[in-house]
Amino acid sequence: MYRWSSLSKSILGHPQRLLKECRRALHEVEKLDLVGDKYRQEFQKSIQNPEEYWGEISQNIIWTKPWTKVLDDANSPFTKWFPGGRLSLCYNALDRHVDEGRGNRDALIWDSPITGNKDTYSFLRLQKEVSSLAAILSGLGVQKGDRTLIYMPMIPQTVVAMLASAQEFRVTTAKVFALDNQIISAQPMGLIYWEYLKGFAAKELSTRIRHCQPKAILCASCGVEPSRTIEYKPIIDEALRLANAPDIPVVVYQRPDLAQSVLKPNDLNWDQELSKGQSHDCVEVDSDDPLYILYTSGTTDVQIFPLSLWWSAFSPDEVWWAASDFGWIVGHEYICYSPLLNGNTSIIYEGKPVGTPDAGQFFRVISEHNVSGLFTAPTALRAIKRVDHDILDGKQYDISRISFLINNLQNYFSLVGRSLKYLFVAGEHCDHDTRLWCAQNFKVPILDHWWQTETAHAITATCVGLGNGLYPPKDVTGLPVPGFNVKVLNESGEEAKAEELGRIVCKLPMPPGTFSTLYQAESKFEETYFTKYPGYYDTMDAGMQDEHGYVKVLARDDDVINVAGHRLSTSAIEEAIEEHEDVEEAVGQKPLVSSRIEMRYCLLKKSADNYLNIVTVNGKYYNFYGHKTAKEISSEIVQMVRLSIGPVAAFKLSVAVTALPRTRSGKTARKSIADLAQGKHVKIPPTIEDALVYEPILEILRNIGFAKNASVEI
Repeated sequence: MYRWSSLSKSILGHPQRLLKECRRALHEVEKLDLVGDKYRQEFQKSIQNPEEYWGEISQNIIWTKPWTKVLDDANSPFTKWFPGGRLSLCYNALDRHVDEGRGNRDALIWDSPITGNKDTYSFLRLQKEVSSLAAILSGLGVQKGDRTLIYMPMIPQTVVAMLASAQEFRVTTAKVFALDNQIISAQPMGLIYWEYLKGFAAKELSTRIRHCQPKAILCASCGVEPSRTIEYKPIIDEALRLANAPDIPVVVYQRPDLAQSVLKPNDLNWDQELSKGQSHDCVEVDSDDPLYILYTSGTTDVQIFPLSLWWSAFSPDEVWWAASDFGWIVGHEYICYSPLLNGNTSIIYEGKPVGTPDAGQFFRVISEHNVSGLFTAPTALRAIKRVDHDILDGKQYDISRISFLINNLQNYFSLVGRSLKYLFVAGEHCDHDTRLWCAQNFKVPILDHWWQTETAHAITATCVGLGNGLYPPKDVTGLPVPGFNVKVLNESGEEAKAEELGRIVCKLPMPPGTFSTLYQAESKFEETYFTKYPGYYDTMDAGMQDEHGYVKVLARDDDVINVAGHRLSTSAIEEAIEEHEDVEEAVGQKPLVSSRIEMRYCLLKKSADNYLNIVTVNGKYYNFYGHKTAKEISSEIVQMVRLSIGPVAAFKLSVAVTALPRTRSGKTARKSIADLAQGKHVKIPPTIEDALVYEPILEILRNIGFAKNASVEI
């Protein structure tokens, strides 16, 4: 039964908030078919008898040599899965579809609203280009165990580069991490390829070149943003100079009708080399070889065993769209590997949720390409909601299943089930109001899930293909995916009670496909992830688990606020703030050490008639939204938080900002904002989408007495 909170007492006389509460009530009293029997059976078997379970799952993969045993956990946490087995990930993701007669099916659809171009790759076309590029790498002397560096934008040639690196050489295929999320991976050739997030400066790139020592570099001539073109080759040339590695060959894809690169004597023209028609067969590798290396906060290896259980919700001929970037783990797993392994058509989107050219592009892509499943970050959806709340741009595109079938009756039987069925979100907390807005406008279930770069795939999800309900409880990220024995521990290291906030951990062993070590840093691997809670993988996230097993991920554990013996998550406070009718989004930080003041940054709503204006009066910052000042809105927000969460939430201060700093994956850069407020020097990381948003935030903080000695380095 839906329970009205004390907040409801204050909504009389506020029609918009009353409507929001009514919508919430209706949503929560829906019949919830929570946990499916098939899921229970699969999950229990994966935990109680993992060797039998994963042995059966592995039969979905074509092995060139069968494994001798399923699990070798003698040296935990350095777990080995399927030792002795050999396979080719590239063959399973690409060549097998051609061999089984599906070569003419679409593998990739490239849609670039920024350039106005589109292209489609069949499995056969993709296979030929991957094989040719693998031959080129082989001709450059790249061998098994070598690394390649990929510096490319959201274009099909990036997938070609990833798969070609894997097809030919046995690179230490590993997922390795460091602070800025560049990627090294290995593919058809068994190489480790490293995809570097576009836009990084030459200095940062040179550091990674010295570390991974690539044998070859694959790049495009440029990348395009809504307002500019970024030439890649000059960045690479300068990075090679700084790394004292001028002789590393570079294979350059010259993008048509865009900036062209000047090639040096040891550089190669991508198209000219592919036109020679060379080919290279897939090379088998050991099942526990790493797949690719990712840089985040360490440097980690992930085993090559491909895991795509999540894809059981889609049949092989359906179209899948992960609206992310190749420079993140999502781009590898949800744009390249998983959809291709399952035989799906994968969308590569070179554009933004809004501004390229409007907020209707998500609806256009879904409608035009018959997308069955969409994955994106809540930030992207909030951007559309903020700019086009009534979807005036999106309404011209009909994404419903019924109308699509009516408009294509001549192909009825081939089109059944080929329009949007699910919208998946991940990457950060999805507030309830955004979830309801999405359900109303996309007209499909909105399903949250949670994973990390280290795990390579979801830790918790709805697992649609295993029969779980499509309307899970409010704010959960799903149930533990089979293989992940998720627990929540309290501050004493004991299992927390249901709905008690604690540290989320996963009992060892981790399932196949997750990271197996930190690249060239095994002692740090143990110390970072497995020392604080022996026998568990420490996710470093805070959350809770209900009586059904559903998990709520609420914050990074170091963002949990301790007040008078109570532990409060930042997301709970933020969602309370977002109940205010004038607030679109809220982002907070823990109390500042110097003042013990807990601060929130509020992004106010925009509309054609009621636009957010910031003006300076007598040297002070004021923010006007309609007839209210920012000070009045802030006062109302403080009161709402205390009503919603209780007096223990001693929330005192909020400020209105015009924009928030986001990474390219959509996450809000909370720590950098907190550092500014505390007067620290902040060097803006290259993963930030728009570095210019920091300056107005810094000015606002100074006008309310914070950030006195702070500075920003772009």
